[in-house]
Amino acid sequence: MTTAVPSPALRMGTAAGRGTLLAAVLASGMVFLDSTVVNVALPKLGQDLGADVADLQWTVNGYLLMLAAFVLLGGALGDRFGRRRVFLIGVVWFTLASVLCGLSQGTGWLIGARFLQGAGGALLTPGSLSVLQASFHPDDRGKAIGAWAGLSGVSTALGPFLGGWLIDALSWRWIFFLNVPIAVLVVLATARWVPESRDENASRTHGPGRTRRRFDVAGALLGALALAGVTYALIDAPARGFASASVLIAALVGVLAAVAFVLVERRRGDTAMLPTGLFGSRLFSVLNIFTVVVYAALNGFTFFFAVYLQNVVEWSAFRTGIALLPMTVLLLVGSARAGALSARIGPRLPLAVGPVVAAVGLLLLRGVGPGASYWTDVLPGVLLFGLGLTLVVAPLTASVLAAVEDRFSGVASGFNNAASRAGGLLAVAALPLLVGLSGGGYEQKTELTDAFRGALAWCAGLLLAGAVLALVLVHRPPRAAPPSQPCHSMPAATPPR
Repeated sequence: MTTAVPSPALRMGTAAGRGTLLAAVLASGMVFLDSTVVNVALPKLGQDLGADVADLQWTVNGYLLMLAAFVLLGGALGDRFGRRRVFLIGVVWFTLASVLCGLSQGTGWLIGARFLQGAGGALLTPGSLSVLQASFHPDDRGKAIGAWAGLSGVSTALGPFLGGWLIDALSWRWIFFLNVPIAVLVVLATARWVPESRDENASRTHGPGRTRRRFDVAGALLGALALAGVTYALIDAPARGFASASVLIAALVGVLAAVAFVLVERRRGDTAMLPTGLFGSRLFSVLNIFTVVVYAALNGFTFFFAVYLQNVVEWSAFRTGIALLPMTVLLLVGSARAGALSARIGPRLPLAVGPVVAAVGLLLLRGVGPGASYWTDVLPGVLLFGLGLTLVVAPLTASVLAAVEDRFSGVASGFNNAASRAGGLLAVAALPLLVGLSGGGYEQKTELTDAFRGALAWCAGLLLAGAVLALVLVHRPPRAAPPSQPCHSMPAATPPR
């Protein structure tokens, strides 16, 4: 059983309750912001630092890799050593890495700083939600988590809008420096109002009270190595060729690490960071495959779209930043309704129809070109894409949590969060290879146009594959999951996450 130290019971109407919620929202907002607004900055930072396509891919993927690989470990660290303490460490770590990003003098420096940023995000992301879960009175817990989800969505919606303005008015570096004043507010609010809590059983490995989840460093490192190896091979292949030693070695390391990860987690059983018994639920397995597919399409689209609008359509960073805003509005307004619909009719139909609607939106956006009108050429596709995602997000979140026993809801949520990031990671690594974009091709209008249209076709295909998967294999979960406990919040202009 999890107990708090001391046993807190914050209420929503108190100063401490509002302060704790503020700290959690602002901290998670920083992570969501840096998952999305960097896409808008890619053309400018690429030009400033002399980056090629692989450098842009690593600028996005270094961050996603660390989040995907270590978010479960970050949650376990908080359970064992104190959620408030690990949350604060994550905030400070993330902020210092953000400053390093803003000061970058070359692509190697920036990519290394983005890796560090992702590691900090992996510490604070699970902490922002677990702090609310552990700190609020049971009667107010659902309200607090619901407010966290809604306010985090608003903050990430504003991110690309504000980020685009900063890029045009000052420099791409200011999208990273923006985290500093936000972090100061988070640290002050956390120090003043957030109570400490931990899982008292987290350090027990023997006896009837032992925890179901161990401190699994080996599993986290093997997971990171698996993702890193495959990602490196996909990104490096266009320049070196599939037969090159570095590509083959990276791919082999990635595959072997993935196999070792499965073996290690299986040997530990229910005490593993990721209990493999979860995959005894066919629905849980199918939903996570669906998550990888849909989020691969989402992140692949936004990676290409932001660069294409600036380098081919010749829109400003600000205009690019607000181009996808209607999608975020749809998610904020419609997710609760989609969740209610799914609760009435089951998740199968929303998860099957949503990707089809989103795919139609992407196919419409393939026609966007120089001189495009936002209202007639961009907005219809964006609205359809956003509507499709709105049908998917809430039902997917609730179904993942409902597919496993209550005692595994935390790890199931964390794994699904990691699956969404892994899907984005692999898409950003693989799509440029699939559409033949490499080197400085993103600065050449003709080459980028062909790649953009090919990438959107691939993304639409992924969405349609997800629709078929849902139609054939998804059924109504045996119970309803609390809609106020999202397993991942969709960033806004990378959109939703």
